Amino acid sequence: MNNQRLVILLLLVAYIFSPSLFNWIINPEGAWYRPYIVWVIVIVIAFVMQIRRKNYHEFD
Repeated sequence: MNNQRLVILLLLVAYIFSPSLFNWIINPEGAWYRPYIVWVIVIVIAFVMQIRRKNYHEFD
């Protein structure tokens, strides 16, 4: 149940900040690696969540 609340909260935050984040990513005067920063963050979050899930299920 707590995971659902966390996902809803993250989706709400993503919805609120997505226009600003999108403008930051596609800004032509910005650095070329900005989109890659976002993808690295997404991959690291997914990796950490998988590690935590694996550790949690090992104790069952």
